[in-house]
Amino acid sequence: MCNSRRTAREGEHSADYWGMKLAHTAATAALATLALLCAGAPASALTDLPGGAQAPSSAPAAGGGARAPVHAATRPRPVIASLSVPTTETAGRPPRVALRIDEPGVAYVDVQVTVSALSTRGVVVVASLGWLRTGRTIVVAWPPHATLAAGSYELSVSAHDRRGVSLPRGARSSGVASLTVTEAPPAAAKAPALVPAAPAPVPVEAGVPTVAQTVADGAVFPVAGPHNFGGPENVFGAPRDGYLHQGQDILTAEGTPIVAPLAGTILTTSYQEGGAGYYAVEETAIGFDFMFAHCQEASVAVSTGQAVAAGQQLCRAGQTGDATAPHLDFEMWVGGWQAVGGHPINPLPYLEAWEA
Repeated sequence: MCNSRRTAREGEHSADYWGMKLAHTAATAALATLALLCAGAPASALTDLPGGAQAPSSAPAAGGGARAPVHAATRPRPVIASLSVPTTETAGRPPRVALRIDEPGVAYVDVQVTVSALSTRGVVVVASLGWLRTGRTIVVAWPPHATLAAGSYELSVSAHDRRGVSLPRGARSSGVASLTVTEAPPAAAKAPALVPAAPAPVPVEAGVPTVAQTVADGAVFPVAGPHNFGGPENVFGAPRDGYLHQGQDILTAEGTPIVAPLAGTILTTSYQEGGAGYYAVEETAIGFDFMFAHCQEASVAVSTGQAVAAGQQLCRAGQTGDATAPHLDFEMWVGGWQAVGGHPINPLPYLEAWEA
């Protein structure tokens, strides 16, 4: 009996052993299968696990190449298309400077030209040109009393559009130029005159008010701000395409107030495409008619038949019509503006007297 009981217990132990062995093997196989399934699952499948972070994808981009970085589109900005500055100039008035600024899709930019002395790095002249039309060559209108002494200078152009985007300052696009100003040569000595010569009077045709008469009547300069008279192309009688210039150009910044030199009545205001642009015509009591051309758009402040006083604002300087820079084209007529028997005269002697 003892042997039989031992044999039975040994059989029971053997059965338990093989049962546990089979269970362990099955569990090991199940764990291996689960591990293979998890390893083969896409990484994105793990993103929904609570508290889990998304795994980075190991899949290549379409086409097999690396994804290119995305760059913001380049925004247009003003650039210096041309800048003409003499290398040397004699002491006195600042030199003639011409420039052009381009910017795709932008009609106007605000421009300022600064002249600085290299010896002190101090600014000596500033010309605020205002809002200028892009794509056109303009001549800088220097302040009326600006002068440059002998020395070395740096001329710098700055500009920005209405979004505040400014000129780049790269080596190929910089609006900077050097200027050397030399001493003016001494004037040649003149033999003393035996009798002091009286100043020659400005020739005026019969019946036309003289310069002195207009000054006595309280005439004022028509441009209320910094200005200049330009060059030979801006004077009365300068050749134009098929005709002669009938006025005197007064270069000034865009938006400068234009005023009536003498009291009078507005004959007309209108617009001429390809010519005078927005303009006004005034008839005065002393026999002159004045024309004010190239006014800024929407700036004409008078109407036909309106009485105006000397110094009253008529419009603002612009470059409408056939104009390449902001300025006033000022005409003086005798016998009626565009009337039968009427004709223009040179306004420069009058303007120079009113400017003093």
